[in-house]
Amino acid sequence: MIYTVEARIVAPVRDTEVTDRVEDAVRNLFPNVEFEREPGEIVGETHSLERFSERLHEQAILDTARTEFFKRADEDGFSFALKKQAAFKGVVNFAVGNPDELGDIHVHVTVREPDVESYIDHVAPPTEEGRPVDPDADR
Repeated sequence: MIYTVEARIVAPVRDTEVTDRVEDAVRNLFPNVEFEREPGEIVGETHSLERFSERLHEQAILDTARTEFFKRADEDGFSFALKKQAAFKGVVNFAVGNPDELGDIHVHVTVREPDVESYIDHVAPPTEEGRPVDPDADR
C-alpha cells in the first residue's frame, strides 16, 4: 500500500544548545527531514516515518506508541511529543507530563492516503503477546 503523509516536526533550540546538534537529534529518528531554522526553534518536514517505525519495533514499544498516537488523533492525522535528550541517542521516548527542560520535539502527522488508522497500524501495528500482528491477516 502507498501511504501519503506529511510530518511537521518542531523542536525548540535553547540558548545553551547548538542548532546542528538539535537537528542531529531529530534526524536520528527522522533521517529524511528537511529543516528551516526559525528564531528559537527548528521546523522540519518529512514524508516518511519508516526509521521511526523501525525504532518502535526495535525498542518493543508498539503498544505505547499506539496509545500516544490515538490520544491525539483526528480524521486528518495525529500528534505526539518526544524527549529531545533521548532522540540525541536515537531512542524513542514519548514526552508525557511536564515538558522537558530542553523542550520536547513535537510531531504532527497529516495523513492524506489512505486513512489515519491504517497509517498508525503501518507505523505501529497492533500486538498480541508483545508481537506485532498484521491487522489485515483475517481479511
